[in-house]
Amino acid sequence: MIKPEERFMSEGQGYLGSSENPKTVTHCNVWDWDQLRMIKVIGTAKLFPPDEDVEVPILARFADYLSPEVRAVTVDDGGLITEVSNDPEQDDTYFIGYLPFSTTKSLHGCSVIQYSKLQELDRLGPGVDLSGYDDESGFPQKVAFKFNPIGKPRRLQMAWDELNLLKSLPPHPNIVPFDRVVLEDVESRVIGFTIKYIPGGTLDNSKQPFRFEWIQQLTQLVDFLNLDLGIMHQDVAPRNLLIDPDTQNLLLFDFDWAANGEKNLLQGRDDIAGVVFTLYEIITGDTSFTSIPHWDRNMETVQNMSEWTCNRELDSNVSTFRNFLNEWVTTRRSPGDMQRYLDAPNRLTWPGLPTPPDYSLPFELGTTVDGETNWVTGPRTRRTAVEKGQYIFHWERPPQSRLKNSGNGV
Repeated sequence: MIKPEERFMSEGQGYLGSSENPKTVTHCNVWDWDQLRMIKVIGTAKLFPPDEDVEVPILARFADYLSPEVRAVTVDDGGLITEVSNDPEQDDTYFIGYLPFSTTKSLHGCSVIQYSKLQELDRLGPGVDLSGYDDESGFPQKVAFKFNPIGKPRRLQMAWDELNLLKSLPPHPNIVPFDRVVLEDVESRVIGFTIKYIPGGTLDNSKQPFRFEWIQQLTQLVDFLNLDLGIMHQDVAPRNLLIDPDTQNLLLFDFDWAANGEKNLLQGRDDIAGVVFTLYEIITGDTSFTSIPHWDRNMETVQNMSEWTCNRELDSNVSTFRNFLNEWVTTRRSPGDMQRYLDAPNRLTWPGLPTPPDYSLPFELGTTVDGETNWVTGPRTRRTAVEKGQYIFHWERPPQSRLKNSGNGV
């Protein structure tokens, strides 16, 4: 089940007037990762001050009890519902023109599976389900199904890059294997992908013992990605590391923040720092550095600590881990390391994100200075796409709590 603290994502507060006037009507769009839909919460500036996301705990109290048709709820200054609306005009969800598989030549060598053939088994996190299917030989498979239902340009780009990166990676004993491209059933559009499911949970579980060989594997993997393939993962963290119960190898996954050479390279997110903070968190259980923006974190802060208080079972002394880490960091921080990354001999390449053919259909957006209809093309809201008769893939689903309460499970 999705963690309660990860279920909702607010897009912020929109004020129909001054935010300093407590009576100003305020709209807050909140995305529900469990039901995969947007709900607008309407109230006043008194209840919804800027940047506090009060709308999230308010919606969390009653989200499971709203009809699937509800697009907006109005609440009083105490956070209690006074009105619900099914009006499609209240739906600010952005339309996604998922790419037809026929137009994605870079993916044509991949195995595919239709969305209808995936059986939902659990909801692991935002945009990730545990799913099952029977392969061509009739053998049951368990996979993690990753998808992007949000039409933000940055998210669309990340989803495209991660899919192309994963299908291009050579097989590696420390990377969760890519499985299949997932296509919706009506028009065979690309809506996500699957990777092999590894049971047992991630290394942010402090009860999982940690071996010295696993930090060796992680540093070797980072060297391979950075210096051979020219890939910077940029999100090395305990939550993105697993231990394969069959091989007892450490496995890295979740490449949606990855950089390819200079493309998408972000300040403070290099993998060397990621490994330092990851090992520190694994050993000590201290997660305080995760709340610090990457560009403000200094890995020397933890490297120079006189003591790392151990709060996890280890197979070697803390000093053994730290000495190895420091020696590796010294090697990787040597002059010319960044150039070695940029000059990686086996750099992976893939095409840029294509423009969906759906976006070529013009739609009305206001009027010109002459009072004529202003016709534009490009991204649009879902309600606009509905008005234009465009095909829409709907992600909406019942809350998991209702499925479990009904006895059907997921």
